[in-house]
Amino acid sequence: MKDVYYGIDVGSISTKGVIIDDDNNILAQDYLMTHGNPIDAVKRLTKSVESQLDLDKYRVMSVGTTGSARKLVGAIVDASIVRNEITAHAIGTISMHPDVKTILEIGGQDSKIILIDDGVVVDYAMNTLCAAGTGAFLSSQASRLGVPVEEFGDIAINSESPTPIAARCTVFAESDLVHKAQMGYATNDIIAGLCKSIVNNYLNNVGRGKSIRTPIVFQGGVSKNKGVKKFFEEALGEDIIVDDVGHLAGAIGIAIMANKMGKHKEFNFETTDIEFKTRGVNCNKCPNHCEIMCVLREGELIDSWGNRCERGHIKNVKEMEKLSI
Repeated sequence: MKDVYYGIDVGSISTKGVIIDDDNNILAQDYLMTHGNPIDAVKRLTKSVESQLDLDKYRVMSVGTTGSARKLVGAIVDASIVRNEITAHAIGTISMHPDVKTILEIGGQDSKIILIDDGVVVDYAMNTLCAAGTGAFLSSQASRLGVPVEEFGDIAINSESPTPIAARCTVFAESDLVHKAQMGYATNDIIAGLCKSIVNNYLNNVGRGKSIRTPIVFQGGVSKNKGVKKFFEEALGEDIIVDDVGHLAGAIGIAIMANKMGKHKEFNFETTDIEFKTRGVNCNKCPNHCEIMCVLREGELIDSWGNRCERGHIKNVKEMEKLSI
């Protein structure tokens, strides 16, 4: 049998996964919504990639997790490596574009920029404080306008006069959008203005003070929006690369790391049939008052984190119960 490697990228909005071989060829993949439940999302994801893989030919020998829920999901799938999304996205992108210098990424609720020199991350920045300039922002405005967000890109690139939208803040953007609509601006121009405001917001916040050099790769769910890509190219005066699998870059990167850096041990797909629960407890044994997250498999504690000193270390369910009192 041939050894293959499973990479999982769990974000607040979407969960992505790939299974790759030693040559980084994608053998199975999926992209689905997290729906606020990363445990259920990773179970659905795992069932999906399992159905795409010929288990008579391949065996998954290492699993890696990244994204905002990487520790939780890592505990569930017994990952051999857990890393942040900056590293995972960089490695995944470099595997497809070895000469990449700048990665622009806009996801559902956050965005980031990664600067690379000779295959090494030299700088990065993230915006996680406000939803303005993210996929969630576009989706909420699409609902307000009654237009599917999937159609925004085609509508935006055909607008000749994008409506200026104040999008530095979500609240102000919504207010401005309503005002512009009431003034009589055409819906297609408002949509184009929203897409353009995403770019302006990104460059004025996440990309501020950064040296953006080519080749430039645009990733994340918003990269599928042709309008946002067009306005990035206009603002930067450069061509922007958008891959068919760019939204999977984090999963690809952590799968590569699982192969190269993780401990190899065969993954059991029956994980999807096991009951997992999480429980948060507050430790009052010192002034830190740590919020500790516990993960239980079939009622047994398998991992916990969040304690900032040894007094909050939880080894079993009994200790967890005592700490909860």
